Amino acid sequence: MDPLYLGAIVAIATILVLFSGVSVGLGLLIVSGGFLVIFDGMRSLELMPEILFGKLDNFALLSIPMFIIMGSSISSTRAGADLYEALERWLTRIPGGLVISNLGACALFAAMSGSSPATCAAIGKMGIPEMRKRGYPDGVAAGSIAAGGTLGILIPPSVTMIVYGIATETSIGRLFLAGVIPGLLLVGLFMAWSLYATWKSGDPNLLNGRSYTWRERFEVLPRVLPFLAIILGVLYAMYGGIATPSETAAVGALLCLIIAVVIYKLWHPRDLWVVLRDSTRESVMILFIIAAAGVFSYMLSSLYITQSIAEWIGTLEVNRWVLMGAVNVFLLIAGFFLPPVAVILMAAPILLPIIITAGFDPIWFAVILTINMEIGLISPPVGLNLYVISGIAPDISLKTILLGSLPYVACMVLAIVLLCLFPGLATWLPDAVMGARL
Repeated sequence: MDPLYLGAIVAIATILVLFSGVSVGLGLLIVSGGFLVIFDGMRSLELMPEILFGKLDNFALLSIPMFIIMGSSISSTRAGADLYEALERWLTRIPGGLVISNLGACALFAAMSGSSPATCAAIGKMGIPEMRKRGYPDGVAAGSIAAGGTLGILIPPSVTMIVYGIATETSIGRLFLAGVIPGLLLVGLFMAWSLYATWKSGDPNLLNGRSYTWRERFEVLPRVLPFLAIILGVLYAMYGGIATPSETAAVGALLCLIIAVVIYKLWHPRDLWVVLRDSTRESVMILFIIAAAGVFSYMLSSLYITQSIAEWIGTLEVNRWVLMGAVNVFLLIAGFFLPPVAVILMAAPILLPIIITAGFDPIWFAVILTINMEIGLISPPVGLNLYVISGIAPDISLKTILLGSLPYVACMVLAIVLLCLFPGLATWLPDAVMGARL
């Protein structure tokens, strides 16, 4: 059978299996095992355990559970509330300062926790009621938190970037750096739209908040600055050549646990057990998907599907930007239905040869892919952040939350366009810090 037709059949079968309700990892194993048996015989099943566990034989994978422990220990404390309160006290006199402080808190907490739902829950529980109490439109209050929560998969340290680096054998350090400027760009675009929407509402009271004394501003900082220092320390150790990503993640996880115990009194064994239990559960889920995706990639390569698609794309006389547009549409649709980790691990083996053949930078493409995944987090039918916000503020209709998040989707699309026009936004910092690639 022609590998291209076979690839289409594999894609349809994968979609049907995943939509049946089975977990992503198990679904990938079912599809991979089925096609290997059909086309290579029963002997191919003997290789599956070796490939499955061999995919996990990678030192860089240790950074995933460590960064998850960092995020879980932060999410289990009042760090989100304190971060929100600190920014609110310092920015309240700026026009529209409350919505800016909410977005800033989302960006910082997302960077610390790496979890989009955790960010929405931690910041939204305080931010949404406060914004509504002061008269901010429900769409701005809900949409800004839903969109701000997505920043965690772009701003380093990002588990999504680690997964992309492992799947494509790309430098994780460069990927982290590549997400910094685009992440700040998105924060700026989100803030600009929020201020415009606030101004458009016509309520002058929204443009100035309550006044705080200098004592009130400084008293909250000791509970927030240690976490921020850890994040900066992790990044400095990584890019200063002091330690590998896995080593810095381990130290960061330990320090976050210590701060959670010392500052937030998270000393009870039951509380620590919850942190470690949730971290283990999420880590195992991600690692199982990575292992299953390795078997899936082997199946695609063994049946010559990946190579045939890359060769077929190379023979097309299509403008490379038209090709990139088609790739973005594919990623956008996939992100509507599947979590970012699953999309990256399934799509990377197919898309990376296409991207390189078309002359695009894989580091730059990682940022484009991640922003597409961010859009999926606030888009139906599976937009997880929308349902988290709905749980926080059940009296705000899901339609209002969705409509409130749409302008932020437009901001993300604008960011993708800007990155296409100015790819240096993603590639300049990695090259400046780690040197230009050959």
